[in-house]
Amino acid sequence: AAEDERFATVRAAETLRAHGHACPIVSLGSTPTAHFTENLEGVTELRAGVYMFFDLVQHGVGVCELDDIAISILATVIGSKPEKGWVLVDAGWMALSRDSGTANQKIDQGYGVVCDEKGRVLEDVIVAQASQEHGILAIRAGSGKSVPDLPLGARVRILPNHACAMAAQHHFYSVVNGDSPKIEARWERIRGW
Repeated sequence: AAEDERFATVRAAETLRAHGHACPIVSLGSTPTAHFTENLEGVTELRAGVYMFFDLVQHGVGVCELDDIAISILATVIGSKPEKGWVLVDAGWMALSRDSGTANQKIDQGYGVVCDEKGRVLEDVIVAQASQEHGILAIRAGSGKSVPDLPLGARVRILPNHACAMAAQHHFYSVVNGDSPKIEARWERIRGW
């Protein structure tokens, strides 16, 4: 599919040029195209949305593995409702976005996949519900597992459905290296689009 997109776009540019229209920019855009294309001949620009981060939507369409997702929200456990199978965190839709882009994929990831603080996925734990400032962690429907014991103050990472929508909610990004909690850099978000 990536080569088909490239071929069709380059052919369109050639057709425009053959009819006397300048076409100095030949632009492709999508994360799957950027990831899978092997030939960029005739292309002058590649605009890939979440290519540098990846997200759960890209995982759901087979572009990346969960371990490839390089962006997450660090959240703190603020309570629990064991009788409902819930753990409450301080990250709601204002931190995560309301994007439910995985709802129509093979696996619905709720509002995000939950990992421990080092980024290891907590199997079948998702953000099942999100209010403005709080998220409800629960086990994916049909799993049969139980919510892990996450004490008050425990920190978790939440992988986003859509990296762009989640990243745009924040003024800066704290950069860590692998599973180390040490912040290596702080990246200010570019605004104005």
